[in-house]
Amino acid sequence: MSVPSEAQPVGRPRRSRRATEEGVHYSRWFWPSFTIPAIIWLAVLFILPLYTVLSIAFGTVDQIFRNPLPVYEPWWWSGEQFGNVLHDSFGIYRHVYVHTFEYVVVASALCLVLAYAVAYYVARYGGKRKTLLLALLIAPFFISYLMRMLAWINLLDTEGYVNKILTFLHVVPHPIDWLSGRPSTVIMGLVYGYIPYMILPLYAFLDRIDTDLLEAGRDLGAGPARTFFRVTLPLSRPGILAALVIVSLPMFGDYYTNNLLSGSPKTTMLGNLIDDAYGSTGQGPRAAVFVIILMVLLLIPMTYYLRSTARSLETR
Repeated sequence: MSVPSEAQPVGRPRRSRRATEEGVHYSRWFWPSFTIPAIIWLAVLFILPLYTVLSIAFGTVDQIFRNPLPVYEPWWWSGEQFGNVLHDSFGIYRHVYVHTFEYVVVASALCLVLAYAVAYYVARYGGKRKTLLLALLIAPFFISYLMRMLAWINLLDTEGYVNKILTFLHVVPHPIDWLSGRPSTVIMGLVYGYIPYMILPLYAFLDRIDTDLLEAGRDLGAGPARTFFRVTLPLSRPGILAALVIVSLPMFGDYYTNNLLSGSPKTTMLGNLIDDAYGSTGQGPRAAVFVIILMVLLLIPMTYYLRSTARSLETR
């Protein structure tokens, strides 16, 4: 019995047969080699600086000028500074960690509610004006972050427009000192500074949701609210997680928002501890230890995001 010419030979991979038919032969390392530039980039700009931070954290300090002396040999590392910072983290700095988590969680939640509403409107009802609406939303953030925070300082001053409007409308009996270490002011600054980075990924996910799925939900008798909670919201969950990661991770290390809008020890965040230690003489190793602690804390939400993304890809 003759074998048809189109039959696949036994033992020969389908991929190599296709490559032969197309006249192209790829080595097994051809496509992975495209990752080499990115690997080198990460090694130079991430791995080496991270190892330098570790060397400073477990290193020592110059006894004359009090400058940090990194120790690059791991067998000479000392954990004394690391132990001192951990001891202080559970003691005098405990309220700083609590404030950091409180501010970031509240600010991220507010960003999510506001950004989701804006992104949903632009994706569903923007029509031909989607590009214009997104440009108008992003345009104010082309201005320097420092300049925008300084503008907010003038607005929130006791003689600023915010207090003038509130007192004119009789919302408050007298001007409020917004810049005297109020947590609400810090949270408002975080929301204002990071909300654009949440609008864009949410819009990207919502705009890709097939409208046929929404129409199918309505055809099955679901109202607008039920269609949103049963169809739109679950489908946009990857976008929500991505937006929360993009926004919350830099919030944990933020220090200039607090410095500009509050400047009070009552609202100190973890980023302020790093900034203060880095700017203090002889506190370089302490600042490096705070950086490592912050990185470890950020690995928790990042790991959850990666696992959630992997699971969603497996279910497709």
